[in-house]
Amino acid sequence: MSTPLKPLPAWADVAVIPLVNVAAAFVISGLVVLAIGENPLQAVQILLTGALGDLEGIGFTLYYATSFIFTGLAVALCFHAGLFNIGVEGQAYFAGLGAALVALHLGFLPGYSLVIVAILAAALFGAAFAAIPGYLQAYRDSHIVITTIMFNYIASAIMGYLLVNVMRVPGQMNAETAAFPANGRVLQFHEVMAWFGVHWPVTPFNLSFLLALVCAFVVWLLIWRTRLGYEIRTVGANPTAAVYGGISPARITILSTLLSGALAGGLAVNVILGEEHRLILEYTSGFGFVGIAVALMGRAHPVGIILAAILFGVLYQGGAELAFEQPKISRDMIVVIQGLVVLFAGALEHMFRRPVATLLARRTAQPPI
Repeated sequence: MSTPLKPLPAWADVAVIPLVNVAAAFVISGLVVLAIGENPLQAVQILLTGALGDLEGIGFTLYYATSFIFTGLAVALCFHAGLFNIGVEGQAYFAGLGAALVALHLGFLPGYSLVIVAILAAALFGAAFAAIPGYLQAYRDSHIVITTIMFNYIASAIMGYLLVNVMRVPGQMNAETAAFPANGRVLQFHEVMAWFGVHWPVTPFNLSFLLALVCAFVVWLLIWRTRLGYEIRTVGANPTAAVYGGISPARITILSTLLSGALAGGLAVNVILGEEHRLILEYTSGFGFVGIAVALMGRAHPVGIILAAILFGVLYQGGAELAFEQPKISRDMIVVIQGLVVLFAGALEHMFRRPVATLLARRTAQPPI
């Protein structure tokens, strides 16, 4: 019989295990690239250079990472409450409606107060749309996984109808709204740097990134430094014990989904207010689903989520450059690589736990006297 190993230290569980999983995913991806006749080392070089090799690549990488931070935080907050919110995509999509309504119809607001109100509207609409599955889970025992999946389709149908039949500019063929006024847009990074006389390439990277970092810090404070965060973690760990301690799981379910939907609204802020400057169809582009992988890889911790989001940002931007430089490695191949990262970080996350624990135990064992 094998001797049971001691639990991994927190730093190994948060840092070492994800790194080993990502390394395994890249090794398997390298074998796939080799099988189609390309050099995997050259492919990695092109991917990293395209994502991090110059300021333009960094700008696009951080732009994608911003969306992943918001969606990862939204998923992770529900994780701590024992909920699996798969509806971040639909909640972010609906949040764009709130941002667009404010930007298009409250143009009389002075200065940048318009974009501030638009950001708040995005959070409010995302929270309201998430609250419905939360209520059904809390008081009607409708499983949140099923309802949030269904609500993704509901959001898509509502937005499609509104953009085609209600909000589209007359005479415009594309299903999109009119452009937002200048004070209804989140400033892009190259615009801010120009104020200081610094040249930054034109990219969609915008100040939503700073908002994402602030949200990550607030989520950390909420989950680990407040009474509400303690209640969320208690309900997620053991609802029966939570009830015994005077905590209402129904109340926590509602609050968690509200906060999760509000965080999902950050995706609308980054894309709609920060890049597109109008409401368009399908702008979420699957970022909400990638947020699930980001939350899993980041162990539902804000620091881990930020690092995982940057990794997926590198894969998105570097993958586009790789598909351009090496046509044999198509965008579908990049999706395969992302899928392998999700597989090893999620479904197979414990596969390397015992070898890592054994190695650490041998390194920390005291030598015989």
